Amino acid sequence: MTVNTRALAAKCCYAVVDQGRSINDELPRHQAKVSDKDKSLLQEICYGVLRHLPELEHHVRQFIDKPLKGKQRVFHFLLLVGVYQLKHMRVPDHAALNETVAATSALKNARLKGLVNAVLRNYLRNQEVSTNSLPDAVKYNHPSWILKQLQTSYDNWQEVVSANQQRPPMWLRVNQQVCQTDKYLGLLEAEGIAISEVDPLTKAILLTKPVDVNKLPLFADGGVSVQDAAAQQAARLLDAQAGEHILDCCAAPGGKTCHIIEQTPNIASMTALDVDEQRLARVEENLNRLSLNAELIAGDASTPDQWHNKPYLYDRILLDAPCSATGVIRRHPDIKWLRKPEDISALAELQKRILDEIWTLLKPGGTLLYATCSVLPQENSEQVAAFLARQSDAKLIELPEYKGSVGWQILPSQQGMDGFYYAKIEKQL
Repeated sequence: MTVNTRALAAKCCYAVVDQGRSINDELPRHQAKVSDKDKSLLQEICYGVLRHLPELEHHVRQFIDKPLKGKQRVFHFLLLVGVYQLKHMRVPDHAALNETVAATSALKNARLKGLVNAVLRNYLRNQEVSTNSLPDAVKYNHPSWILKQLQTSYDNWQEVVSANQQRPPMWLRVNQQVCQTDKYLGLLEAEGIAISEVDPLTKAILLTKPVDVNKLPLFADGGVSVQDAAAQQAARLLDAQAGEHILDCCAAPGGKTCHIIEQTPNIASMTALDVDEQRLARVEENLNRLSLNAELIAGDASTPDQWHNKPYLYDRILLDAPCSATGVIRRHPDIKWLRKPEDISALAELQKRILDEIWTLLKPGGTLLYATCSVLPQENSEQVAAFLARQSDAKLIELPEYKGSVGWQILPSQQGMDGFYYAKIEKQL
């Protein structure tokens, strides 16, 4: 029996929104059940529904008498899947409608076939439903609490929200130990892979459109990795030198760890720390693919006395702190529905503890680079300002990227990058 992709999409979105599961965990599990040609279709539908959730729910509410609850709840998401296809995809209307209606049988409740058919046909006949006076959450497809945070923090908050709704670009990091960027650009051209731009600071390469990683020249040989240009700034800003001991704190999945070693292969040591052993396995996989070496430690960054036993302090520490990930919503639209307002103060408290504890492992004269993929000041500039006020031996290093500001806040889509924050701090002698 052919697997119904729309039924799987409804199950996946239900698991994320109603059960709080990550799309990164759910989607691969469902993609394993479909043919290769339907894997991308399933991803497009799931990510699309999560990007446009309030808008889709608004449409469905127009054509249904009462909400679907309990065992019927998954059919609410099937309706969202149907409306998303009709409104945002190039699937022919009849195909989208027929396949979505057929999914009721795959979801083991064919009695709801008439309801799904009626709602979708009503939507097709009445697509020009009035959008006057829509709540901002529906208009901008973001939870109200995130919108309020952005409106409070940024005059250009609408640009941030708009960027969050876009499909993410694909940036490449070339391993300079294997191939120089100029030569790699030639390899891409020879394969017919179009290039949009090269970041002048990091030499990160932006592709015109994403491609399968297995089509990238030298990928299997460790010559190139996929990493956003904002994340590639970390190794540049940390600026590790030969003979130094480096700690990458909260390192998983290991892209920054690998980049630091690629950039400075003659450092004395690289330690990659993460509290999650399973995520630490991802660091090991990345190191192995690139033929790089680092010491991996499973440990809590807020309690270094439980795992740090080195006879030395670190020369440089990259602290990629746990955060709300509000800067990478375009890559992970489920963040909008998994994060809750109360998470932010809890995360800020955790960041504070980690900063204070990890600071004790940095040698005098050493450098700590604080980083998050958040756009919320509470986790970024306000966090760093409070740290500088607490620690008398901490001094913010002024950089061109954030002259006159407390750190460098990159907003989503600025120079094509993800939302990110960096602050470089020196431990005074």
